Amino acid sequence: MQLAADESVWQSQGHIFVVADGMGGHAVGEKASAKAVRDIPHIYQKHVAQEGVVAAIRRAFVEANADIYDIGLKNPEFKGLGTTGTALFLRNEGAWVGHVGDSRAYRIRPKKVEQLTFDHSWVWEIARKTGVDPDQLGDFKKNVIVRSLGPDENVEVDIEGPHPILPGDVFLMCSDGLTNEVAADEIGAIASSLPPDEAAKFLIALANIRGGKDNITAIIVQTPGGESEPKLSGRTSSGLFARLLQIASWPYWMLALGSLCAIASLLLRMLDLSSVALPLFGLAAGGIALGVIGLILQQRSDSGADGATGNGNEELHIYKAYPFDLSQPIYDRFLAKEMELKEVLLDHTDVDWKTYQQYADAAALKAERGEWPEAIQNRCRALHILATVFNQDRGKGEEFRPNWDKH
Repeated sequence: MQLAADESVWQSQGHIFVVADGMGGHAVGEKASAKAVRDIPHIYQKHVAQEGVVAAIRRAFVEANADIYDIGLKNPEFKGLGTTGTALFLRNEGAWVGHVGDSRAYRIRPKKVEQLTFDHSWVWEIARKTGVDPDQLGDFKKNVIVRSLGPDENVEVDIEGPHPILPGDVFLMCSDGLTNEVAADEIGAIASSLPPDEAAKFLIALANIRGGKDNITAIIVQTPGGESEPKLSGRTSSGLFARLLQIASWPYWMLALGSLCAIASLLLRMLDLSSVALPLFGLAAGGIALGVIGLILQQRSDSGADGATGNGNEELHIYKAYPFDLSQPIYDRFLAKEMELKEVLLDHTDVDWKTYQQYADAAALKAERGEWPEAIQNRCRALHILATVFNQDRGKGEEFRPNWDKH
């Protein structure tokens, strides 16, 4: 994680977040993933000002791959050294993603989870060739990775962006240890109900109580704004204004306003109210003119941004979109798991039963009233208390170190 220290760094580099899931055994995989997490931000920051975003991201992954490959080549004990690598670059023009492997990046918005990365796995490659949804292929070679950092001298890097950013957008980056155990609609519900720090910890805890056989890494990042403090293009706006601008940009609203004024002016003339109709017609003409000028300027600005980033007119990919709803079905799913753990931990003295009961009672009350977002939030917090104790006691035969970052 590399956060921009000030406005100038934000404008030139942005914020950087990297997830890497090592392969080749515990010690070997940890060495590869640690190097990827360290080197990718450093190389990108070193070259982005001179080379541009796309070239800097590609260079960061290619050089990190070469260094990891070189370690494996010179050290026989590191045979099989490799790692996935997924990096999120939040910049003024939007979100960029650099990606190799099957770790994932998601963008979460109300009622929708969008997967921004293509899994470089055998099952996803088969799905691409056959046109079948990868989720319909089950566990067929699900964990076989066809592209990663380290095993080969050269690597192909997926680079996507810039994805538009709205106030309050939530980005999740995670290893397959999380997505193997937690469904996409659950990810959306949790990330929408809890603050980023708390949501990341609970997602890891939930994956572990469901098996957690693989390394589990999660980073959740939320952009400033939302209803409490909307922020668009660096300007603070009222909540209503921010929501209107999320629906359409200001030139479209000027065109709509101008058209409404023109219709009203015509109606007033028909009613022989020319003294009122004439000024209204002038207002309509001005609004339409401003809207047209705004659209022209916006088109030129977008074209300039495409030229500067090297993205051209390439399509921005949303590889999978998963709907979710903060409603009773997800609430019931969390409740069922909570009751299961409660039965197991009933006599456990390490559980903070007082706090647990407060959350459980609040969740039940909100559910009775049909206030599902608050009910799910409290249900998650109640379940998290039990999951923490359960995971501490669970024998895994290995040291468990959950890895999360808060932002």
